[in-house]
Amino acid sequence: MKKAAFTLFPLITILLMVWGYYQAIYVAPDDALQGYVFRIIYYHVPSASVAFCFFAVSLLGSIGYLAFRRSDPNKAQIADAWALAGAEVGVIFCTVVLTTGPLWGRRAWGIWWTWDARLTTTLVLWLIYMSYLLLRRFAAGPQMQTLAAVLGIFGALDVPIVYMSNRWWRTQHPAPVFGGGEGSGMKDPTMVHALLWNMLAWFCWGMLVLLLRYKVERRHQEYAELEAEEALASAD
Repeated sequence: MKKAAFTLFPLITILLMVWGYYQAIYVAPDDALQGYVFRIIYYHVPSASVAFCFFAVSLLGSIGYLAFRRSDPNKAQIADAWALAGAEVGVIFCTVVLTTGPLWGRRAWGIWWTWDARLTTTLVLWLIYMSYLLLRRFAAGPQMQTLAAVLGIFGALDVPIVYMSNRWWRTQHPAPVFGGGEGSGMKDPTMVHALLWNMLAWFCWGMLVLLLRYKVERRHQEYAELEAEEALASAD
């Protein structure tokens, strides 16, 4: 049953991505002010939303590791695997955000980058989680996972700041598409449908990568534990 589900889920994900692309490129109309370049929103906004979701996974995993590291080491390792997988996938989608944003900004504003609140806090978020991944990659010793968990929790504190930045401060970045006050939102229903389909498609794609990365990390943990046991046995 699990094997069938694991085969079906990638197929559904691919179909959703194709359908989302069709909706974004061929169904949704051009924006009245920005024209064709506005269609980048169907990849920029979903990538940001998915990045936030997976940074939340990393946050929960980090909290779980700190909560169980002494009372239940096995649960702690499971939580740590989720924390690492969530951080890695979140960084991928955050990188897409920081790539598509300037491409869109160059056409819409005439500049590639400006140090406003939304862009700066997003860059800080990316840098924090890149630091997290570098720590996991190059640090060693029993305290590495604890330090990584603390850094993962610290990084997640920036997520609500990024989300609220263009509500709290005046920024170059446009107002929120939804919930941004009077005049916000998409007037054409086909635009809304295209955005929602792409959010679902990219979330499913992210979940697929997350699950694969989690399984790889758990396998790595099992190998590391086996090697440690063998080393102790040979020392005795």
